[in-house]
Amino acid sequence: MNRHLQNRNSKFPIDRRWGKSAALGLLCVVLLPGTGAPAADPVAEFYAGKSINLIISTGSGGGLDASARLVARHMAAHIPGRPTIVARNMTGAGHLLATNYLFNQAPRDGTTIAAILPAFVAFQILDGKGAQYDAARFAWLGASDADNQNLYVWHTAGIKSVADAKRREVLMGATGAGSYAALWPTLMNNLLGTRFKLVSGYKSTAEINLAMQRGEVEGRAGNSFSSLRSQNPDWLRDKRIDMLVQIGAERDPDFPTVPLLAELSENLEHRRIISVVAGEVAIGKPFLTTPEAPPERLAALRAAFEATTRDAAYLAEAKRLDIGTRAVGHVRIKELADAILATPPDVIAKTRAAIQARP
Repeated sequence: MNRHLQNRNSKFPIDRRWGKSAALGLLCVVLLPGTGAPAADPVAEFYAGKSINLIISTGSGGGLDASARLVARHMAAHIPGRPTIVARNMTGAGHLLATNYLFNQAPRDGTTIAAILPAFVAFQILDGKGAQYDAARFAWLGASDADNQNLYVWHTAGIKSVADAKRREVLMGATGAGSYAALWPTLMNNLLGTRFKLVSGYKSTAEINLAMQRGEVEGRAGNSFSSLRSQNPDWLRDKRIDMLVQIGAERDPDFPTVPLLAELSENLEHRRIISVVAGEVAIGKPFLTTPEAPPERLAALRAAFEATTRDAAYLAEAKRLDIGTRAVGHVRIKELADAILATPPDVIAKTRAAIQARP
């Protein structure tokens, strides 16, 4: 007997070894009227030949910019339809320009994503000036990395500790009111009695770095350790900066002697205020998209982001560039953001007072 059974009306052979159910299934596919090619993936059809805009809330050359562009180089391969991802820096107003754009102007069809430092989450409830968004409505994709932030001064400043910063005025560069570069010095001035003076208006953290090296300012805040290691490793190697404090849940193992901000006060109310503002540090370097993105495209973007953070080529390039890869999932990020937004009114009032610059 022949090895294959041949259906008279079909050109597809049926192997006996498949069994009756498999054979019947194939006959149904071939013979049922109205059946043709398998249904196309609507997500792949939508993205095929399109571009996805990636908005980056910081200037080029910074840590978020480097991490975001690294993700962009690898994420497209994991999105159905393989669209092109085009990165674009949108700086201004301490990340508010990019945040407002994503919420109000960006198309809500899954063709715009953003990498925005999460200062905008607490800013919404603590200040809100210029905020034209509801952080609870954004759709999170995940975070490419999460690690502690820091505050440091240039080695020529002569400031070696927080105690030194209480004795004289220290010029600190900042971009805008909603930025970490402004937030941490202001909070420390009000709670700890430091004498940091903000010099605002820089367009990017890269400009602040240059200003610090030129002597226009003496230090900066809000950088992350992973960004510092990848962007300015010589500063650490050659001891060109003096690290005064770090912000996070626990000390970075590579900087065990640098105190946490929460450790610098024994006042329980102050510690609670610090925990509210520092809570978003755990969010890390998040990627998000607009409210009301089509569910199937949002699911595809989230799956693609997660796949990217586990991609061997992505991890290898990140290692070569010394870019952090301690990813955080979108579910956890939403939990962290929602917890900040649910801060009780009395704590918000005290925290709001603590982050306002005073004469």
